[in-house]
Amino acid sequence: MLGLVAAACSGTSSAGSAATSTLTVFAASSLTAAFNQIGPGFTAANPGITVTFNFGSSTDLAAQIQSEGTADVFASASGIAMDSVEGDPGVTDRSVFATNRLVVITPPDDPAGIASIADLAKSGVQLVLAAKGVPVGDYARQALTSAGILQAAMQNVVSNEDDDASVVAKVTSGEADAGIVYTSDVVAAGNAVRSVTIPPAVNVVASYPIAVVGSTQSQAGTSFLDYVMGSKGQATLKDFGFGPAG
Repeated sequence: MLGLVAAACSGTSSAGSAATSTLTVFAASSLTAAFNQIGPGFTAANPGITVTFNFGSSTDLAAQIQSEGTADVFASASGIAMDSVEGDPGVTDRSVFATNRLVVITPPDDPAGIASIADLAKSGVQLVLAAKGVPVGDYARQALTSAGILQAAMQNVVSNEDDDASVVAKVTSGEADAGIVYTSDVVAAGNAVRSVTIPPAVNVVASYPIAVVGSTQSQAGTSFLDYVMGSKGQATLKDFGFGPAG
């Protein structure tokens, strides 16, 4: 699921003429709420730069970058997706800027009585995951494997979604009893979902890399990376449930 969101706009030069540039940031869908707040903050600190976000599955975004070459910055939920872009068309200034953890979500009334990750293996539970190959979907399968319930839980899967946002949508619409998404998704969803903690022993910590795309370094792209890695960007990410890069 891809979406285009423009953040704040233009500035003027000291001579009064328009001095604008556009920065296109491809970002994992789990970053939607945080980056939609970071974007205007970045523009306020860098007048004249218009930021456009393209949100979706990191794997799909990497393929789109390679086929279309339209991104200036790539912020991924997957090191593997970033690796592919680093190979083609190339990146600069690659850094890990945040981490995220998995969580089980249910509708607020919890119709299936989900109290732990183990309950996802109960007969009759309607479980929705992101598809295989989508970072949050792969991480979810890792957690289910670590919990020793992968085979039973997979028998309960009623839908494999394009990204974490689609998993949340299935649960909030009542089409599923439970899903596995990121902690940041729970913060963004608010009271629309109920969360169940996954124990650290079986959880997965996802590291989020960010980089300027292409072999020619973009000053605007580097400035965006600096903002995300700086105190204001990191504070916003923390507010939306992300952990520090370390």
